[in-house]
Amino acid sequence: MLKARILTVIVILPLFLLAVFYFQDIFWATLILALTIIGAREWSNLAQFSVRNTIVFMLLTALLGSELLIYLRESLKADAYSLDFAILYGISVMFWVLVVPFYLRKSFSFESPATWMLIGWIVLLPTCLALYQLRIISPALLLGTMGVIWVSDTAAYFTGRALGKHKLAPEISPNKTWEGVAGAIAAVLLYGLAWVIMGAGKENLVFILLPLLVVMTALGIIGDLYESLLKRQAGVKDSGNILPGHGGILDRIDALTSTLPFATLAILFYLSEL
Repeated sequence: MLKARILTVIVILPLFLLAVFYFQDIFWATLILALTIIGAREWSNLAQFSVRNTIVFMLLTALLGSELLIYLRESLKADAYSLDFAILYGISVMFWVLVVPFYLRKSFSFESPATWMLIGWIVLLPTCLALYQLRIISPALLLGTMGVIWVSDTAAYFTGRALGKHKLAPEISPNKTWEGVAGAIAAVLLYGLAWVIMGAGKENLVFILLPLLVVMTALGIIGDLYESLLKRQAGVKDSGNILPGHGGILDRIDALTSTLPFATLAILFYLSEL
């Protein structure tokens, strides 16, 4: 398993970096739309849709995603910091901050396919748009923002394995611990300080950036727990099998779906003024 995970990273990471820094905008949009549609297929598995509902959801996701990306692309030609999709990002943030914690506590499920589809769009579409807009602002900024989650996940894993004793959510994800959370926050703060040093001369950066990174870390953990609960309810280990050793697309972007829309809002309203 570990060998497969490492080999997948060795193959995928250079291709992803190539796409982030060198793809033309239209090809980047096509790539993230394709990933969103794959994510919709995996969401259908978690929601236990029928074949008919799976096809409908994937087609509607492709249609909505393409239309939104076309509109966003035109909007960003005038201003990379356009607020045209701020409401959609805000809906995503409210979902993760207000709805998901309640869902995690109660561990209930939905019966209506329409409800599952709506939630799937709230999870997938703002993430897709955030991936596009952040890259337009700066490919390095997109990579650095995603790096928050990579640093957090890595630190949480190793800290939890070495020191973990107090379970975070044993009924949802038995391997996650409060010690891992503490390790993740500490590592992300160090990561943020590195950003501050590179942003020398911006005196207020530390007072804005570090709290935002802590919030992103917390949201990433919530996103991870949410997908873990959905997989547990669906009776599956992974959302898919497209990535050997890693599972599906949703398994890799679960924390990004809960953090990238928030990060985009923060950048549009605060960091763009620094």
